[in-house]
This record gives sequence, C-alpha cells and structure tokens, in this order.
Amino acid sequence: MDNLRIVYIVDDDPAVRQAVSIVARAIGVEVRAFARAEDFLAGYDEATTGCLVLDVRMPETSGIELQRTLNAAGVRIPIIMMSGHADVRMAVEAMSQGAFTFLEKPFRMQELSKTIEKALAKSQAAIESARLRADIRARLDSLTHKEREVLDLILIGQTNREMAQALTLSLRAIEDRRSRVMKRMGMSSVVDLVSAVKSMTTAEDKVAMKPAE
Repeated sequence: MDNLRIVYIVDDDPAVRQAVSIVARAIGVEVRAFARAEDFLAGYDEATTGCLVLDVRMPETSGIELQRTLNAAGVRIPIIMMSGHADVRMAVEAMSQGAFTFLEKPFRMQELSKTIEKALAKSQAAIESARLRADIRARLDSLTHKEREVLDLILIGQTNREMAQALTLSLRAIEDRRSRVMKRMGMSSVVDLVSAVKSMTTAEDKVAMKPAE
C-alpha cells in the first residue's frame, strides 16, 4: 500500500482523460479518472501518494472551485492545472491558490510525464514528513511530566548540572531522566533530539508541546 502512487484526472473531455491516463500508466502509476469534480471528491484517498491533473474549465464545478474546496478542507495534493484557453488570469489564480504547475493544452506528453513524476515526488515527501511528525508527536505525548521538564531544559541548552540546580535534583537523577527522554524519543544525540522537537513547533503542532498533566 505504501508504494501505491495514484494520478487522479478530472476533466470533462474523455479524450483528455484518455491521453493523460496513457501517460500516467506509462510511468507505472495507477490512474483514477473522473468527468466531474464531485466524483473525484468521492473517490479520493488522501493516505496514498498522488497528484491531481485538473481541467480549469468544466461545466459544473470548475477546476478553480475544486482547488478552493480542497484548500478549505486542508487537502494538500499537488495539482497540475490544465487549460485549453490560454487564460492568464486563471493561471495566476491557480498558482496563487497553490497549484503545483499550470499546463496549457495541447501539452507535450513528455512534459506531462515529467511534471507528474515531480508532483508525485512532492506528494511522497509530504506524506513521509507527516508520518515523521506524527511519530514525534506520539513520542512527546508518551513522556511523563518529569521527563518533559528535563526535555524543556535540554531544548534551551542547559547542561546536566544546570538542570540539577533548576529542578533541585541530584546529577544522577538528571542523567537518568535525560537517558529516559532520549530512549523514549528514539534519538541518539541531543542535536537530533532538538532538531526533531523544534520541527514540531509550527502553529498546528504547538498543541502537542503543551506540558504534560
């Protein structure tokens, strides 16, 4: 399942869906093609590596509208936006909304192939990053209150002796707690520990850093 890569295609033109499908299958990825944005939303699997090849102009829900819906839902699938109308305004809006790139129809098959590969690589990197953050978050949550105290002092660069003074503990007690912190966090060095924890301090992850009860 982890190796599954999916190219989603949303275009009301069956000829375009077929052409993109041929390119995608040629690079060994699964294809799921839809004529309507609503059908895509019903069949999208956020847990897998994937990218979306999307037509900007469609009779019901447009590509731009679908892009806005995905953004509002927090879905970060790389979007390759397509248009056969050379619409500069739409291209600018698609890119400002976070589209991976914008291709004008008719596109070259080789160009589309390379673009899909790059978009899938971006998707895979994002999934791996999310898994890493989730693992770090779970390890943080497993720390006891006393271990979290030591971790907080490690993060501001205090030595064992300084931590012992701050927490009125023996040096041996600090060393034991520090060792447990390193083990629970799965880190072999303080540099790795600090780097991993600080990567969690984005706005969405600050809640994971709240002191243990």
